Amino acid sequence: MSAVRPVKAGWYNVFRPWTLHGAVVPVLIGGAVAYCEGEFSIPLYILVMIASVLLQSAANILNTYGDFKNGYDTVENETRSPELVTGRLSPGSVLKAGILCIGIAAAIGLVLFYYAGWPVFIYGVLGVIGAGTYTVCGSYKYLGLGQASVFVMMGFLMPLGTYSAMTGDYFSAEVFLLSIPNAFMITAVLSGNEMRDYEEDKRCGVMTLSQRLSYENGMKLYLFESAVSFPVLLILIIAGYAPLCTALAFLTLYDLHKVIGNSRKAPSDGKAAFMLVPLAFRLNWHFGVLLTAGYLIQNLFLPW
Repeated sequence: MSAVRPVKAGWYNVFRPWTLHGAVVPVLIGGAVAYCEGEFSIPLYILVMIASVLLQSAANILNTYGDFKNGYDTVENETRSPELVTGRLSPGSVLKAGILCIGIAAAIGLVLFYYAGWPVFIYGVLGVIGAGTYTVCGSYKYLGLGQASVFVMMGFLMPLGTYSAMTGDYFSAEVFLLSIPNAFMITAVLSGNEMRDYEEDKRCGVMTLSQRLSYENGMKLYLFESAVSFPVLLILIIAGYAPLCTALAFLTLYDLHKVIGNSRKAPSDGKAAFMLVPLAFRLNWHFGVLLTAGYLIQNLFLPW
């Protein structure tokens, strides 16, 4: 497989803002259900969105710090996260930035706790633990648990936490079911990241889930996680657990086609390997927005 395309070192790459839709889509889903139930606060919703983005940013930042401190990012391997290995940024400043993001998110969580009670507090604590222990204070990424964490944390806890902040309830079956397709798709993004970095992770000894599966099986998992959301959504619609208009998300089958076509070139084409992640991001973003839009259209304008 061709080498991973190098990136420009700096704070922009550390924060990875192009990944933050992963925190936005779950909040859209949870907020849409709460809004249609008539329990919605714009100020609280904005706070939830900010806190979710900050936790995602913290995970990104601490990933850079953790990979460097654990010896996985080196001068010979600076295409991954060049900020620390090249000396562009100091480890201390990156660690402080990650902690600051978690601290602000935690402060927002206390405000949400004041207004919404214990349910949102529990979701917030789980979110802080998930973001803070990815590559530091536990480092479950190196145990091959990154994809499982994304599936649970971003797939379910974020939308349920958003709903909880709006309503004060611990759980919503509707939010949970609507979140299943997105849970697979956002996990596919991390799977694509692991496949893009497969050779470098192998050289450095980073034992992600994809490393444990082999390249061929890791790619199969990436495609499964990208594609399974469509039959899952179809089943939810047929069973009456998702509104008919959420079928708008099927428009993104074109995006899935691009993902599949690109995956076939990735083993021997460096550009295609690099695109494993952006194409998965695009699929997840488009699918999540259209799913949410369809849900709102059905419940607000076509309630039949």
